[in-house]
Amino acid sequence: MTKNSELLFAPELDQPVRYIERTRNYYLGLGYETPYVWAHYLDVPFAPLQKPLNQSTLGLVTTAVPFDASKGPQGSGAAYNAAAKFYDPYSRSIDEDADLRIAHVGIDRRNANMQDGNCWFPLDAAKRALARGRIQSLSKNFYGLPTNRSQRHTLEIDAPLILSKMRADQVDLAVLIPNCPICHQSQSLLARYLEAAGISTVIMGAAKDIVEYCGVPRLVFSDFPLGNAAALPNNIESQDSNFELALRLLEGAPGPRTTVQSPLVWASDPAWKLDYSNLERLSAEEITRLRDEAEKARITARDIRVKSVGA
Repeated sequence: MTKNSELLFAPELDQPVRYIERTRNYYLGLGYETPYVWAHYLDVPFAPLQKPLNQSTLGLVTTAVPFDASKGPQGSGAAYNAAAKFYDPYSRSIDEDADLRIAHVGIDRRNANMQDGNCWFPLDAAKRALARGRIQSLSKNFYGLPTNRSQRHTLEIDAPLILSKMRADQVDLAVLIPNCPICHQSQSLLARYLEAAGISTVIMGAAKDIVEYCGVPRLVFSDFPLGNAAALPNNIESQDSNFELALRLLEGAPGPRTTVQSPLVWASDPAWKLDYSNLERLSAEEITRLRDEAEKARITARDIRVKSVGA
């Protein structure tokens, strides 16, 4: 074997981030004593397509939230904004200005793009797929799923509401796009629920371990920072290629737990994967500050939720 033909191995770091382990260690390091128990199932429901894509209506489900200027900073560079969280599933017309923001979830703020909404919400890519005849129609609405730590609430309250909205819009299949770690779990639980109801689903996600641990029918995994699972920033070609990959997986998945990894690469240097919730990269002072911020965010979110339930 000549030198030029020798195999070139990727660096050890160039593998999917283990977010379950990373977030568990992070919150233990902040002083929270009880680790979060992630959803985990052995059996996975699977609903094959009932008709070809070009005869089907597709719906999009996001964990992003419509922008509301009264709720504080939510754009590029914004810190985690608990005030912008939402707790009830929503639907919005695909024809209105879909200014969706992700400042209310635990995304990778150091590396993810927070300006190009196509990175987390592929509505434009879906419309171009419609124009190419890949699908018969888009649902007249898209749907917002709350980022809910309560798995029971997601399954018993949120998922049935999303399903009822989809039934009203005659949705045949759905593309689900999560952002933060808990978003990935919530969307995975929803995918399972929709599949059991006969709606075929595919998740476009960036936290491979969380989705596969829960157990879903189909996953398009993009090795991108949390918050940018749909596409590379300002790159129409990546938007279309990733969405087409999702459509092909809907068509061709042989059974549940089918994962396809996007060939797209975020950066030539995989060191960005070390940043998210990594206490080893933080000083004692930073850890103390983050603990205080986490408590303030928890209290703010709790108060908003109480008001939401009481409304």
